[in-house]
Amino acid sequence: MSGDGAPAVVIRGAVATDLPELRRVYREASLGNAGDAPMLLARPELLVLAGEGVAEGRTRVAVPGRDPRAPVLGFATSAVAADGEPELEDLFVDPRWQRRGIARLLVLDAARSVRETGHRRLWVTGNPHALGFYRAVGFLGDDAVATLLGEGLRLHLDVS
Repeated sequence: MSGDGAPAVVIRGAVATDLPELRRVYREASLGNAGDAPMLLARPELLVLAGEGVAEGRTRVAVPGRDPRAPVLGFATSAVAADGEPELEDLFVDPRWQRRGIARLLVLDAARSVRETGHRRLWVTGNPHALGFYRAVGFLGDDAVATLLGEGLRLHLDVS
């Protein structure tokens, strides 16, 4: 239990039965950003999480406690980019649980995994709206890159 009586957050590997919750969190978190919502609503196919990362063992979920039926609070998916470097592909938190450290825990979990594989950096193409968060958890860089939703930022986190 945490100090406020809420169960501790547990990070675990996602399983197929998590997909409905992952899709809900993905959609709600994506539409929760007023700056992106109009573009996403105009392209509803971008609001559908395919879930390949779950089947491939690359998605980690944050849940309250160890109950396997607990709702998903957030999730992160890692991938290996074309250049062989580890990349944070997805990072989404249920809007009702944002600003409670869930995303930070998911980034720390991804950084630990990257470090264990011998890599020194974790990369992300971040939404400019989330730049403050990425800076707060230690990501560096600010190279602009094109994404499906417009300009993104190419950032890295040193994990060594």
